[in-house]
Amino acid sequence: MSEEGVARFLVTGRAQFRARLTQIVLHRLHLSAGEEELSRIAFVAVPAGMVLILLPIGGRPSPIWGGIGMRTGEIITLGPGQRVHARTDGPCRWGSIRLPAQDMARYGRALSGAGFGVPQFVARWQPPLAARRDLRQLHRAAIRAAEARSGTLIDAEAVHGLEQQLIHALVDCLATGPVGDDMSAHRHPELLARFEGLLQMQPFLRVAEICGALGVSDRDLRRCCEEQLGVSPSKYLRLYRVQQVHRALRSGNPDAASIAEVARRYGVRDLGRFAAAYRARYGELPSATLRRRDGVAELTLGRPRVKFS
Repeated sequence: MSEEGVARFLVTGRAQFRARLTQIVLHRLHLSAGEEELSRIAFVAVPAGMVLILLPIGGRPSPIWGGIGMRTGEIITLGPGQRVHARTDGPCRWGSIRLPAQDMARYGRALSGAGFGVPQFVARWQPPLAARRDLRQLHRAAIRAAEARSGTLIDAEAVHGLEQQLIHALVDCLATGPVGDDMSAHRHPELLARFEGLLQMQPFLRVAEICGALGVSDRDLRRCCEEQLGVSPSKYLRLYRVQQVHRALRSGNPDAASIAEVARRYGVRDLGRFAAAYRARYGELPSATLRRRDGVAELTLGRPRVKFS
């Protein structure tokens, strides 16, 4: 999922994570549709020069992006280089469209006038009903064709026509401007992006040490985490460490005596409590994970992918 900008994926539900991801690569647009069965937190970094548009699809809830929930009749945009957390609290479905910011600007100004602006931050939009309906129907038709392995879109003219219709519908959806003020201004997504970077470099730090390194109070960090991650900083650290140790034990080839060393590498100080948390999360002790590391993977992802040029 790194092509979609997913830099970290942390499963928070206690079961085997299963998902279905369908992708379509057109000339300018990348379309995706996801269906997930378990709660999780993803850290998403939009590639530089790209814009990500997020759509609700189906009857299930959509992810919460940077603390922003998608309301009925809305879409969400993430501007170039934006880094936010997307969390789910259970089963969900979502759709996305990714395209270069330069192409969006060029088409937007040609179709709606010089006042069209490319989204730069995290924002909610409430498009006109007809434009929103057209965009969702076109997106759904393309995804269904890919999932059915349909030959409908193989024709170059059909692919070009679909892409042009999607771009027109997208510009119509964004021509009216976002809903209210920019939502990123008071939600501090950059603070949690720095938090992720620090965790990547020094996973053994305590919450108080992380606050000191980031130059924020414990209260501010807690508020941001609960708003955007849905959990406290300490719980996020526990979940992260358990998952990192699990992955290390499954992917490497350490012997049982090195389990404590792997755990301490990720900041685990109380091995007894850690073993209990590990067992509650994965249904087995770390030593059992070592013995069955060639078994079923934690992340099962159905991923049809179709590319058109």
